Amino acid sequence: MQIGIPKEIKTQENRVGLTPQAVAQLVRSGHTVRVEAGAGVGSGYADAEYQAAGAQIGSVDAVWQAALVVKVKEPQPVEIARLRPGQTLFCYLHLAPDAPQTAGLLASGCTAIAFETVEDGHRRLPLLAPMSEVAGCLAPQVGAMALHAWRGGRGVLLGGVPGVAPADVLVLGGGVVGTHAARVALGMGADVTLLDRDLNRLKALDVQFGGRVKTAHAGMLHTLIRQSDMIIGAVLIPGAKAPHLIRRADLAELRTGCVLVDVAIDQGLAKGLNVHAGGLYEPNVAAVQGKPLAALADALA
Repeated sequence: MQIGIPKEIKTQENRVGLTPQAVAQLVRSGHTVRVEAGAGVGSGYADAEYQAAGAQIGSVDAVWQAALVVKVKEPQPVEIARLRPGQTLFCYLHLAPDAPQTAGLLASGCTAIAFETVEDGHRRLPLLAPMSEVAGCLAPQVGAMALHAWRGGRGVLLGGVPGVAPADVLVLGGGVVGTHAARVALGMGADVTLLDRDLNRLKALDVQFGGRVKTAHAGMLHTLIRQSDMIIGAVLIPGAKAPHLIRRADLAELRTGCVLVDVAIDQGLAKGLNVHAGGLYEPNVAAVQGKPLAALADALA
């Protein structure tokens, strides 16, 4: 099979669909792999490494002629225009909130397989899990920076200092993202509460963290959000929009300067101002302007 690895063109996306090691395995199995020139640079892989692995370095046109195209992020409009019937696209798609992309893929006639919905024999999501681990680890770090007073936060240190209490961090969802977010926040010294609707999952997490992380059932949500300095949204429904757990009406109940970090924002951001699965965002500010935080003046007043 001919396999193409294009260079990612989405803003701030530096990953690449396959590493040189993965390319070498495919070539040994008899496949032809074409890698677009410079595709791996953002991830630290030079064209020479792909060539040493047996890949051909080609143009964007040559790569998109392959029967199977493997990339990272969802295809951009100019990439969708390159797709054709009989071709297979393999990447993260996140179709639930993206009707235009869905329509474009259907019109192309290609077969599109989403990384985030591929399951193993135990119904786990092996291609989503690694990115969920990264996102979970990053969430408390990003949130800690946003807690600085000069950024509009509460002026609270995540781990506190002697004589001053640490920040209260609420993690919504006890899956891969939530578990890693709780672990990092705990390591930074925060007082962490992990909320999930599955009591058995909460029991397992209590054992995993040795009782150092508080656990709470979903029914405690609206009590806990009023007591939190940081809320991390880590809710996932595979292949579907994430639920809106915190509503506009809840904003007045939050502490002034409370920071909300939403890992699931790319899986269901809707119109208008949304507090989505724990996140507070102005639509498309992060995606369009490349800013990690959206400033919403007086949103919590």
